[in-house]
Order: sequence, then C-alpha cells, then structure tokens
Amino acid sequence: MAEITVNEVAPKKYEVTVKAGTTTNHVVTLEPPYFQRLTTGKKVTPEHLIERSFHFLLARESNTMIMEQFDLPIISRYFPEYEGVIGVML
Repeated sequence: MAEITVNEVAPKKYEVTVKAGTTTNHVVTLEPPYFQRLTTGKKVTPEHLIERSFHFLLARESNTMIMEQFDLPIISRYFPEYEGVIGVML
C-alpha cells in the first residue's frame, strides 16, 4: 500500500508525495468550485480529496506514471469514471 502525504503549499496548490517502491513528488492545483462539485455536502478537506484521488490513480497506474504537475480535473479526461467513483471513495 502506498503512503501518500498531501500538504498545501499555497492557496489552491498542494504538494503530494507518494511512497510506493519509488518515491515521487507531484504538485496538484484544486480550484474551490471543482472541490465543491466533487464533495457536495461531504465534510472533507481538499487534502483528503486529493489523497483519495491519488488512491484512485494508483489503482490504475504506478506513481511513476502520474504527472508531476496537474490540475485535479484533468484526471477525468484520462479516466472518465473518476468523478463518479471519487464521490463514493470519500
């Protein structure tokens, strides 16, 4: 199981470290409207959403295949099921 650490480094910008065999670092941008859309009524933090999003990604690809920098909505471009699945994962 991968160890995922998420830290806010600036407003709307998060640094993610994934330790899974190889350690990788990523920078993720999360805009408030997208956060609200994905969490509708759930009491979660942006950090929790991003952590769960990385679990989603790691179920489909290795951490070395995940982009180093991206906006969270890009996940649904590569994995159309993301927005439906992430709500259940929260």
